[in-house]
Amino acid sequence: MTLQQAQQNVDSWIKTIGVRYFNELTNMAILTEEVGELARIIARQYGEQSFKPSEKPASEEEAQSKLGDEMADVLWVLLCLANQTGVDLTVALEKNFDKKTKRDSDRHLNNDKLQ
Repeated sequence: MTLQQAQQNVDSWIKTIGVRYFNELTNMAILTEEVGELARIIARQYGEQSFKPSEKPASEEEAQSKLGDEMADVLWVLLCLANQTGVDLTVALEKNFDKKTKRDSDRHLNNDKLQ
């Protein structure tokens, strides 16, 4: 699925099942909440935090599934916000690649911390 298709699929879902978009401020708050949920999993799975016994995944497969689900939740709300504000994420991402390539063409190569 392309970003354009994802934006279209979310828009279609919202209009047929979701009734309507939440307003932009509500979606921004939801995005922040979803990023927090993703951060919680990453802090426990890859960081120094530990899972509560009731939260600990039963397997690596379950852990990856939960991680993927939270990432998809973040992407979903971001797609909603893009649709609501008229941002074509394909175009925006292409421009972002160009910006980063021009700005960082040798920045990271010359970063002693990355050697």
